[in-house]
Parts: sequence; C-alpha cells; structure tokens
Amino acid sequence: MEWLNELASWAWARHHNELSWYIRPLFLLPFAYFSYKRSWWGIAATLVALATSMAWFPAPEHPTPGAIQFLADEREYLLGEWTLAKIAMALLVPLMLVSLGAAVWRRSMLWALVVINAGGIFKITWSFAISDTQSALRLFYPAAAGLVVLNAVLVFMWWRRRAGHVVPSAR
Repeated sequence: MEWLNELASWAWARHHNELSWYIRPLFLLPFAYFSYKRSWWGIAATLVALATSMAWFPAPEHPTPGAIQFLADEREYLLGEWTLAKIAMALLVPLMLVSLGAAVWRRSMLWALVVINAGGIFKITWSFAISDTQSALRLFYPAAAGLVVLNAVLVFMWWRRRAGHVVPSAR
C-alpha cells in the first residue's frame, strides 16, 4: 500500500506542472477522431493517455501559488464527503465523454460542439465554485484555450466534410 501512496504523491507533484493542464483538453481531439473512425482501440488508448497525462511532465521546482491553492482546493473537494449531488456531478464527466463519442460516431458535429462547450463551461464554472477567483483563473486559461482549439478543429473538420473532403483514415 505504501508504493501506491508514493505513486500518488509522485503523480500529484507533477500535476502542479501547468503544461499538463493545457494538454488535457486536447485529448478530446484524438478521442473525437477515433470515435469518428469507430476505433474502440483508439478510444481506449486516448482515455488511458488522458488518465495518465497529469504525470507526463516533471514536477515544477516552484509551482505557482495559484496552482498550489487550486489543487489543494480540488483535493479537499475530492477527498471530502461524497453527497448524492457530488456523485451526480462526478458522473457528468463520463456522461460528457460518452455523449461526445456518440455525437461524433453519428457524425453530428453540431452536437459534438454543444457537448464540448457545455463540458468546458461546466469545468470552468466548477473550478470557480470550489476555489477562490485567483486560483480558479489558473485553470480558466488552459480550459478556455482548449475550448478555442477544440472548436476551431471541429468546425474546420465539419467544413471539410461538408465541402466533400474526406477525413484521413486511422490506418
């Protein structure tokens, strides 16, 4: 059990590297791509990459005070009492992923955009609800940047598809 605590501490220290906060929303692009291509292996690999990505970057020597405070607030929230409302909110994450996958699988870029933006706005709102404004802003910038990129890529893909261009094969 001690090795599990050490692993969690090792990963948590790396989660303070804000670069990981910027790349996490971008995992929705390969997730959407593999959903579009109906590749279960690609979807699964993307979810594994997403789940482990917080530990990909080195722990920062001097994490920003906002990152420290936000992650302390997030940890307190996650380790606190789990009410029915908290469980329902936690279930929104897999629901958002399933909804996004289904929307792209069915070739509905409009619904994919709705799901991505609703999920991004929920994440931003949630961060301001659990933390102070200054700390929540540390998460706002990566989440907002991710939303801009995701929207731009999906709109571009929708435009290419409507113009008769084919999305490249996953093979």
